[in-house]
Amino acid sequence: MNALSEFFGVYAFDAIWLTLKLALITSGLLLLVTLPLAWFLANWHSKAKPFVMSVLALPLVLPPTVLGFYLLIAFSPQSALGQGWHTLTGSNLAFSFEGLVLGSVLYSLPFALQPLYGGFSQLDARYLEVAKTLGFSATEAFVRIVLPLSKAPIIVALGLSFAHTIGEFGVVLMIGGNIPGETQVLSIALYEQVEALEYEKAHNLAIALLVFSFVLLAALYRFNGIASHFGSRSQIPRSAPNKGEG
Repeated sequence: MNALSEFFGVYAFDAIWLTLKLALITSGLLLLVTLPLAWFLANWHSKAKPFVMSVLALPLVLPPTVLGFYLLIAFSPQSALGQGWHTLTGSNLAFSFEGLVLGSVLYSLPFALQPLYGGFSQLDARYLEVAKTLGFSATEAFVRIVLPLSKAPIIVALGLSFAHTIGEFGVVLMIGGNIPGETQVLSIALYEQVEALEYEKAHNLAIALLVFSFVLLAALYRFNGIASHFGSRSQIPRSAPNKGEG
């Protein structure tokens, strides 16, 4: 343990555990939020849809410090959200792990939403027509038909949101600061090592993050390719043309 602490840094293991916990909780919450949201958007036809999609996709293009700044204002004790949280829990939302979770959910939302929205939009509508003729309710059809057919988008959404949360920096720094064991995630620990001129430990930590991210993304692309291959073979076959048709 001492050798590994010297290799990665004194607070590296606390940062690793905190980062993994944050990524797991964020990914789980995002899945609960984005599954019904993506299904609703995929079946929603309105002139307002492009504007709603643009708002939900803003974290993809906004600088993290901009989003982090406004989240910090929203989480402050002077805001309605901050006051309500303090009334319920007796603690502040800003510079806390709970604040990191909420900020990470908002920041990583499009990374979970986009794969699910794309998968639901491409789903063959005839599956739902068959489910309707069998007497399934909308909820039953979603749970028993849509979700099993959307394994690939769900896995990709989980993987991307998990990986994105692991690599967060700007938003986490703005709303969580750098409190070891509370808000100091891996990216912040790496930044602190660079500021302290501990380049060797920073290099070791950066390489570990690079390898982990590469392996995770490679596994996602591999899984997505395999799932797409088998998914294309399991489509409902189209009815054969009549012999009399030209």
